[in-house]
Amino acid sequence: MPLPPPKDRPEIPPSKTRRKKAMIALQDLGERLTALSRERLSRLDLPESLLAAILEAKRLEGKHEARRRQMQYVGRLMRVVDAAAIAARLESLEGDSPQAKARRAQLERLRERFLEDERVLGEILSWAPEADVQHLRVLRRKVLEERQKETFVSEAYRAIYRELKSLVEAHEADLPWGAGEREEREA
Repeated sequence: MPLPPPKDRPEIPPSKTRRKKAMIALQDLGERLTALSRERLSRLDLPESLLAAILEAKRLEGKHEARRRQMQYVGRLMRVVDAAAIAARLESLEGDSPQAKARRAQLERLRERFLEDERVLGEILSWAPEADVQHLRVLRRKVLEERQKETFVSEAYRAIYRELKSLVEAHEADLPWGAGEREEREA
């Protein structure tokens, strides 16, 4: 364990190698950001200058040297923003965070409850009235038929998940998550 510097001497600045590694890490985070769509970038609440630089880097796709310089600029801009907060929001958006994993688990439970009982559709309609009822019923019927025939292809199964996910994302603030799940646990 290294000893702290004496109080009469100022703290030693980070080495050039350590600074360079930090810059490369910021550029890598910028690369991950440039891989996102405009819609996902807008969800991250990035500063205007950083967002503009990332969009410019996306535009320069295929122009190797120009894009490399632009990514260095993105890395430089990342030094003055809270990169850790942006990385946390990005992890949440990409599904690596505990919150994203919990949301996926909730969606999977909702899908299973819907497959077990069609009355769950009423619960879904209570917070997402614009849901396409017929489409969800058709998908549910396909999944149940596939399960009975034991030829579970799962395209309809995945489609139900995608439909529920889009509804949940559109109505995140209105969700009574766990209302039915709490009742099941208490019973």
